[in-house]
Amino acid sequence: MAFALLQIISILLNVAITVIIVQAIMSWLLAFNVINLQNDIARAIWTTLDALTAPIYRPIRRIMPDFGAIDLTPMVVIIGIIILQDAILPPIAQALLG
Repeated sequence: MAFALLQIISILLNVAITVIIVQAIMSWLLAFNVINLQNDIARAIWTTLDALTAPIYRPIRRIMPDFGAIDLTPMVVIIGIIILQDAILPPIAQALLG
């Protein structure tokens, strides 16, 4: 049971990284006017991605200094997720299973 729970957490963390990367790429495409929010599909995707990531970004943006147009929050979140996956979850899994 514990192994299955850890696998689910790992999968969800991988999905979170993917969502963050997709949102970052889409923000670049919006910034360079490759796509725009006048398109209903693009607006729906952007709204969904923003709704998924805003609760994660909000506390980090309060702490991070303002770099103007450069937003490093996605990178900080991805690094945090990688640390969680590689340094925190394996010892927990070993303690629960071993």
